[in-house]
Amino acid sequence: MTLSPVQWSCRRHLARQILALPLPSAPSTGRSCFSSPSRPSSSSSSSSSSSSSAASSWRNINNNLATMAKGMAARPHSIISSSVETQSRPLQSKRFVSTTSQTSSSTSASSSSSPSSAAPPIDYSSLPHSSPEVQELVHKHAMQPQTSASLQTLMKTGRGEFLHKMSDRILPSHNEKGNHTNGTNGNTSNSNSNNANDNASEATPLVLLQVAGFLRHELPIRLAHRIQDLSRVPLLAQMPSVQQVKDLYTTSFLEILSTTPKVISTFDEERNFARVLEHIYERHGSVLVQMARGAFELRAAIREGALLPGDDDGCEGEGSKLPAVEEGELKAGRDAVEFELMESTHAFLDRFYISRIGIRVLIGQYLSLRQPPVESYVGIICSRTSPYEIVKRAIDDAAFMCTRKYGDAPEVIITGRLDMTFPYVPTHLHYIMLELLKNSMRATVEYHGIDADYPPIKVVIADGSDNEDVIIKVSDEGGGIPRSNMKRIWSYLFTTADPEIQEGMVAFNENVDHSIDSPLAGLGYGLPISRSYARYFGGDLS
Repeated sequence: MTLSPVQWSCRRHLARQILALPLPSAPSTGRSCFSSPSRPSSSSSSSSSSSSSAASSWRNINNNLATMAKGMAARPHSIISSSVETQSRPLQSKRFVSTTSQTSSSTSASSSSSPSSAAPPIDYSSLPHSSPEVQELVHKHAMQPQTSASLQTLMKTGRGEFLHKMSDRILPSHNEKGNHTNGTNGNTSNSNSNNANDNASEATPLVLLQVAGFLRHELPIRLAHRIQDLSRVPLLAQMPSVQQVKDLYTTSFLEILSTTPKVISTFDEERNFARVLEHIYERHGSVLVQMARGAFELRAAIREGALLPGDDDGCEGEGSKLPAVEEGELKAGRDAVEFELMESTHAFLDRFYISRIGIRVLIGQYLSLRQPPVESYVGIICSRTSPYEIVKRAIDDAAFMCTRKYGDAPEVIITGRLDMTFPYVPTHLHYIMLELLKNSMRATVEYHGIDADYPPIKVVIADGSDNEDVIIKVSDEGGGIPRSNMKRIWSYLFTTADPEIQEGMVAFNENVDHSIDSPLAGLGYGLPISRSYARYFGGDLS
């Protein structure tokens, strides 16, 4: 049967009205809800009432259809136009809104994932260190806790025993072989664990990637903590050398954030990150001497009367100059300042130096893992450190320095467990032993006089089956330590060296932590720093 345009329009209009009607309830037998509305319903009374109402509406539509057909036959064009526009506009509007919403969300997702449309990162390195943006950034990172890393953790990480903890989104993307290793495959985490004992010092690309990712997160936090400490320490924060150290730490903090991605996920990013840390490691080499200069500058300010007890009121502002007072008041003021500094300043320096050792260990371990493997070493850690061999080297260095100063050096005798080995950082042990032996040789020579028959210095290396510690004891006959100085030997502000030597050390430019080129006695930080090295891995010096 062929339908006229008027009949087609009537049918379309009827279909739209049908869609707006409530459909008859679906029977409980599972038949389609489009079943004939005239079929008797076996559902409840409410369902029957709904079906009856729907059926009545269907009959009304059939009656209206005949009336509409007669009217459309008389004036078809105006009725068709009005009917189509009235019914189609809301549908077109809904389709347009839906399309716009989808397009908008698609565009938003595309722009968020597109690197070109993302906001560029702020180049914090170009901002002044005192700017609000930098201060806010430092505060944000300083609010986060630091993550500790034990000696065992460093060794296991270097051997690849924690590769299973790496993020799954990084591991699958590195099936290719690394460019900076001897053909080590990126997917060898299982073999790394199996061969950890056989090839303990070799670091695979994934190990380097894992360590670099940890350092990228951890180093800004540690640097931010030290920046805040350097800003808040009373009196010492005003010293020029300490302000230089703070600027140096801030520069390194901003360099890491500005030049490296937040998540290191490729080998190229890891190599670039290593270059940044190499510069930072070298840049911070002189911090030990710079902070010692700061302590010397503080001692000088106390002696000159430039600081009084009232100056210890915070971390900002210039220290007030000494007013015109009597000599007795001046001496009392100096004693009071020195007494007040014992608590706050020394606690800060202990905390600062131990933290600095931690930063140096983390960076040094990572950079060493990138070097060719060395037998028995995992980075900077030697799994079979021999105290006997370390003590022998320290004796040679201390004797060289003592002979250069006095023309002769006492003999040193080593006894005890000479065959013992244990995991440790050899450079730390060497520094500690060098400081102890330097002090013993100097005290022995000065107590007995030059060209005398010096009694030997004794070093005992001991351990026991019930003792988890390795104990190294140094004894000499250099006259002992006066009782009045017993509490001061651990002070960073105390030294028995000649004042002229101290002044020479202030101008001494040393870019390494310790060197045999430095004087036998200098700024007075040897013993307290040695104790910090011992305490970092859980030991002590007494």
